[in-house]
Amino acid sequence: MQSNRDVRRIADLLHHGIFLFDSVGIDAPQTEAELVVTHCLELSRTDLYLRAQEQISRVQADRCLAMMQRRSENEPLAYITGEREFWSYTFNVSPAVLIPRPETEILIERVLAARDCSNAGGGYLDLCCGSGVIAIVLALELDVEVIGVDISRPALKVCRSNCARHGVEQRVHLVQGDLASCFAENEQFSLITCNPPYVSSSEMAAGMQPEVAKYEPILALDGGPGGLNHISRVIATFSSLLAPGGYFFMEIGAGQGGAVKELLARSDSDDLYTSIDIIKDYSGRDRVVEVRKNDQY
Repeated sequence: MQSNRDVRRIADLLHHGIFLFDSVGIDAPQTEAELVVTHCLELSRTDLYLRAQEQISRVQADRCLAMMQRRSENEPLAYITGEREFWSYTFNVSPAVLIPRPETEILIERVLAARDCSNAGGGYLDLCCGSGVIAIVLALELDVEVIGVDISRPALKVCRSNCARHGVEQRVHLVQGDLASCFAENEQFSLITCNPPYVSSSEMAAGMQPEVAKYEPILALDGGPGGLNHISRVIATFSSLLAPGGYFFMEIGAGQGGAVKELLARSDSDDLYTSIDIIKDYSGRDRVVEVRKNDQY
């Protein structure tokens, strides 16, 4: 491996990163090295190679090498750069929030499709909003107001920064609270989304990817035995907040679809729901539960 003194050109930085990441078993070491260097030097991927022989300053090299060292210790790249792309928008992230996953875009797709079918009155509500990606994307794509709720004050701070970044401070309203406890009994919404903690305690104990287990917030991950603790609480409370004819969307874990449908069926003694569907992700795994409330309730 090159010493720090040998890193004088952009190409040297890239080669150093590829070698380092490969030596510690980081997946796709070249891609990871490219991402670190392009972020650190504010380059496009094309410029990275067009300008590969350009000299860099000692300050630039030291900063980039420090970021590479952090990544080699399994710290997620999104936490190192402080950013993650979701739905073609860039969002601020920190260890106070989960890093947005591509799978969550399935939920957004379903919401956008269902919006044209809904005749419910009322606003939009995003429970367990975290960094705010769902609430903010809905505000941007649908030009609506959304209330975002999270129990974590640090998470709401990140969410607030993302609202400012995307110019939706006046349309995304944030509330610190535990699920539905902060709303009046007669308050209702035409659409409710939720991405709760759904990783089972056994999966947490058995060992997750180092990037997740060591760095991402346990509060936003651990769903208790079977991963259903928070899911069952959401199911027990959302129907009173959902307007007649409204839609509810919740992200769930792979293999949880059957258990979630059973929980919903138990809570549906009065035929509250006209449909309960489990949506698969592109890998064929359970990912989103979609519920429509009866127009008569």
